[in-house]
Amino acid sequence: MITPPTEDPRWRFPIHGAEDPSSTGEGTTPGSFAHRADIGGPLTFSSPDTPGMPGPSTSTAWDFLPAGWTIEATDGPESGCGGHNRAAIGDWIRAIPPAGFEAITQLEQARLGVVTPEMTRVAEREPHLTAFQVRDEVASGRMVIPANRNHLEFELDPMAIGRASKTKINANMGASPVSSSTDEEVEKLKWAERWAADTVMDLSTGGDLDATREAIIRNSTVPIGTVPIYSMIIGRKIEDLDEPMIMETLEHQAAQGVDYFTIHAGVRKAHIPLVRDRLIGIVSRGGSLLAKWMLTHDAENPMYTAWERICEIMRRHDVTFSIGDGLRPGGLADATDAAQLGELEALGELTERAWRCGVQVMIEGPGHVPFDQIEFNMKLQRRLCHGAPFYVLGPLVTDMFPGYDHITSCIGATAAAYHGASMLCYVTPKEHLGLPKRDDVKQGCIAYKIAAHSADIALGIPGTRDNDDELTKARAALNWQKHFDLSFDPDTARAYHDEDLDVDTDFCAMCGHDWCSVRISKEIQEFASGKAEGFDRGKTVRSDALTAEQQEILEKRGVLSPDEIHKLANKAKKKLPTDHGKANCHSDFVDPDEAKRIQGETLVQLNVAPAHNLPSHDPLI
Repeated sequence: MITPPTEDPRWRFPIHGAEDPSSTGEGTTPGSFAHRADIGGPLTFSSPDTPGMPGPSTSTAWDFLPAGWTIEATDGPESGCGGHNRAAIGDWIRAIPPAGFEAITQLEQARLGVVTPEMTRVAEREPHLTAFQVRDEVASGRMVIPANRNHLEFELDPMAIGRASKTKINANMGASPVSSSTDEEVEKLKWAERWAADTVMDLSTGGDLDATREAIIRNSTVPIGTVPIYSMIIGRKIEDLDEPMIMETLEHQAAQGVDYFTIHAGVRKAHIPLVRDRLIGIVSRGGSLLAKWMLTHDAENPMYTAWERICEIMRRHDVTFSIGDGLRPGGLADATDAAQLGELEALGELTERAWRCGVQVMIEGPGHVPFDQIEFNMKLQRRLCHGAPFYVLGPLVTDMFPGYDHITSCIGATAAAYHGASMLCYVTPKEHLGLPKRDDVKQGCIAYKIAAHSADIALGIPGTRDNDDELTKARAALNWQKHFDLSFDPDTARAYHDEDLDVDTDFCAMCGHDWCSVRISKEIQEFASGKAEGFDRGKTVRSDALTAEQQEILEKRGVLSPDEIHKLANKAKKKLPTDHGKANCHSDFVDPDEAKRIQGETLVQLNVAPAHNLPSHDPLI
């Protein structure tokens, strides 16, 4: 728990007991303003409620056991679960199924008090959690481990989605009838994994769907999700869809190893009239297809009516539900409307029914929501779906920036993750415009990693700020190489730096030597800034020649000509006198007076002492 600094009578920090996201507590910030972590309870890592927000549900997956199951107390965490809402039974409990029952899914194993190898692996990847806590969160329904038993036979590295774990991001990809191929999709899969996508959804609607899906599953280390209705209607009209077709497709994809299915079972026949006055109708492909089916047949959604049969297939392979939001808003003008919230209520019912069948569940959420409505959407889902993990697309907080929707949406995604979402579905610059290419995948992943990481720090998840603090120390020490090594994308950081100055010295091209506040802070002896052990930069060094990837980054920027990029390694060397191959304008490498003379004559002539309210020969510097 954070101990706030001595409070100034002019203000009071809104401290709610959250952990410091730094393992060492370094720096001067008061830390997270989030709630105290409630792992094992309905709030877990959570934001304080704005007045009027829906409170958490009092129910969990423990309230929706299969018929004939009972619950008994156990002696401790080795044999039973904590983090439940059955305190009257005992601190540690487990479910007792009927005789002869065989547990298959992660949820069923957790209910029996079992810690699976997948739960152990999740705890290794989430060092703030124990394997017992992972099991308890899965048993409560607040966490899922999407790990199809068939995919585990290949390269899948188990991970978890839930509020007790760090926020995850998903990357969408898939061939369309007019673009991409199986090889290109596998390449994009590996590219998305490189840029830290935690799961990938194959949304192919063209090409050889079966071969593409098979190739992605066999090559992926992350869970793979699909929207099976796309395959169900290949070569046929949506009106011809029937229950046998649904079950055949689900069984086939589950046997292939798909880890989670998006199924739009919450779009009910009664919801369709609520869409009539929307500016942009139904924007979900699955939702629009099923709406057309219901209108054609004047019947209820077949995914809804066949839910328990679908659950049987899901359970057999341990496929996780990602219950689709077929009525999500496609523009701000339609956000948080009766259709969207009516479907969300149905998703809560479907969650309860899936839990009774032993199937893991997460819920999909809206894609276009005004910023002020995001918290309400997150916390209403938490209540109606009893804490099941929320997986949201964006949301976009404005609709007028096509080509930049990875930015408009990651703003909303940060708020969503802070207020309740467990996984964020990325949006790329190509959203609304076309199928994402390789660089679009990278841009979407990075934007959403920023959103997820920012929310985790704000929530006070232990250790999430550690790398930020290390990079800050490197920045304060003007240790450029360490600065780049600690960054999420070292190649881009290095390329942007060397675009202006290809020497690692005690300033950058943004300020120059005399105006560098970081250098001045480092030189003030009374300041800790720039003096962390192990971060001393040493002497000025010329950076290495650009790698091929760094050259490509600068070529795409278009700031430098091809010739300038080619000559970048010699730029500063040609401009300034050198000694042993190093530019001599840097005060930490040559005689200070000589460096000052060269800088004054060659680069810039400034007297910045008055700007810092310092005499020209300040004794502190």
